[in-house]
Amino acid sequence: MLGIGGAGLVISSSGIGQALSHAYHNSPKDKKADRYAFYGKYQTGIITPQQSHAYIIVLNLKRYNAEDVQSMLKAWTQMSNKLMSGQRIGSSKQYKFVPPDDTGETIGLNTAQLTLTFGLSRDALIKLKVKDKIPDAFVDLPHFPKDQLDRAYTGGDILIQACSNDLQVCFHAIRNLIRPFRHLVQIHWGETGFVSQKGNETPRNLMAFKDGTVNPKDQHAYNKHVFIPTGPFKNGTYMVLRRIQMHLETWDRTALEEQENTFGRYRESGAPLGKKDEFDTPDLDLKTQKGEYVIPQDAHIRLAKESKQKILRRSYSYANGLSPITGSIDSGLLFISFQRTPQQFIDIQNCLGHQDNLNEYITHRGSGLFLMLTGVPKGGILGETLWH
Repeated sequence: MLGIGGAGLVISSSGIGQALSHAYHNSPKDKKADRYAFYGKYQTGIITPQQSHAYIIVLNLKRYNAEDVQSMLKAWTQMSNKLMSGQRIGSSKQYKFVPPDDTGETIGLNTAQLTLTFGLSRDALIKLKVKDKIPDAFVDLPHFPKDQLDRAYTGGDILIQACSNDLQVCFHAIRNLIRPFRHLVQIHWGETGFVSQKGNETPRNLMAFKDGTVNPKDQHAYNKHVFIPTGPFKNGTYMVLRRIQMHLETWDRTALEEQENTFGRYRESGAPLGKKDEFDTPDLDLKTQKGEYVIPQDAHIRLAKESKQKILRRSYSYANGLSPITGSIDSGLLFISFQRTPQQFIDIQNCLGHQDNLNEYITHRGSGLFLMLTGVPKGGILGETLWH
């Protein structure tokens, strides 16, 4: 776990200590293709092409004072613009007898396509006395079948997602954003994530199966499934964060046929069982000569499709050593999804329920739901629609 000490961030043996535009943010703007613009219609890190590293941090407020939070969001706006454009925080002058404004671990590095994304929980909005601004759609996630949530990885007030192709850049961004406000916030939990993919291919999770095949992939689909269409949070979205431990020792002893039946896809190609291409539409009615469904009734792909909902998955794998409780490998998925309403995720998860065979190999340990703020126009401030 990660915490804030009197002098800044204290790093234990887990998390990052181990691993060390244009307005729509679809592609980098500068010639070196290593930077995204902070200001834009949407926040970055949502429909931005996925970077190879992420550092997700969930904060709790020490006091729920709206003016203090507004001041912090204003500072984070200015700091994020600097961080994403490759500038140092604070003064560029070096004073020998005081701590430098910028912690400096990215000196000589480029931003490696750094994006920063900010969100608030429903509970935080209530305690900040802006309950009248909370959309009706913003409902808490219910308890789902098979949930074994650890309070250490659940809930929280504020989420910051830093993504980059350089993990040190992610860490530097989070460290410098939190550092001036340790009197106001403390870290609830945090985790680093990684993903590897070739070109535009769908990335694979630690079970070796592709993750994100059915994502929305164009602006029309983003408008329909991802972004809030109206109100003070127009062009914002909801982010579900689930810390899912994979029981890889058990999975590694499972026959390939059973693995593929569990997902309902071929491991190599990612195609639905009975099909050839990853993006072929699954045939849920297709049966074998013995009359059995080619895609089993408890396959992950079948149950998820029955919800008739679509979300944008942008997940990362994590590896966090050994579990101190069980002694097993603590690795898995930082499941991240963006959706227009939380109900989209709720419907999918309810369909998975008790029947999903994948539940035999995973355990949901952490959970959070955050309203990701609308994009910031030049001259604007993060979250200003909350109060104005």
